[in-house]
Amino acid sequence: MIKAVLVDDEPLARSMVAEYLESYPQVDVVAECNDGFEGAKAIMQYQPDIVFLDIQMPKINGFEMLEIIDKQPAVIFTTAFDEYAIRAFEQHAVDYLLKPITKARFDQAMTKFLDARQAETGKENTRKLLDNAAHTSGKLERVVVKTGTKIKIIPVSSIVCLEADDDYVKIHTDEGTFLKNKTMASFEEQLDPLHFVRIHRSFIVKVDHIARLEPHEKDGHIAVLSNGKSVNVSKTGYARLKQLLGM
Repeated sequence: MIKAVLVDDEPLARSMVAEYLESYPQVDVVAECNDGFEGAKAIMQYQPDIVFLDIQMPKINGFEMLEIIDKQPAVIFTTAFDEYAIRAFEQHAVDYLLKPITKARFDQAMTKFLDARQAETGKENTRKLLDNAAHTSGKLERVVVKTGTKIKIIPVSSIVCLEADDDYVKIHTDEGTFLKNKTMASFEEQLDPLHFVRIHRSFIVKVDHIARLEPHEKDGHIAVLSNGKSVNVSKTGYARLKQLLGM
């Protein structure tokens, strides 16, 4: 059986997808979810093969929900906002269904999914989707992370600095440190360059959290942050700081 999870804050939209799936006896709808929090928990619990996912939802959106899933399912977006259409296709979703969804269009999406599943490309495409999302979604306003079984929303305004940690990034805030499976390059591209600067290959800092700069060894420097943390500043990073601060 193919396991499916439906994630949409509109009950009518979920019921329509569920009704259309009745034509596919090989598909078992294991969960219907009203928001991204419920969706993330259901996906982690059931490990579905396909997720029918709305993008704009309360609490966290569809892209944010996917980011906190460890094992990515194949995804078919279902949304009323066609501004996301090109982005969704370019970002390797199996397909994109614009509401109201017709049965004929739904069947086209299912054919694409079943073909992709046979070729084992659907889940790989979801990872590519998330990798590319960072390059097209504009300035970052918040970061969604998973801590154990809980989901936390971190406003960008509360970030002190970011630190590279193998395949993860440590997000240092006034409340503590959180891990995000994302690249430093993605954060650097999405964060406002007027407020955040990459001072070292391993560190991005929020400028107003720099308490002072201290000389270190030859021509090097260390930035002491408002939380007491000291971080290295590379020559390139120091030049960026000087330009940003008008030094």
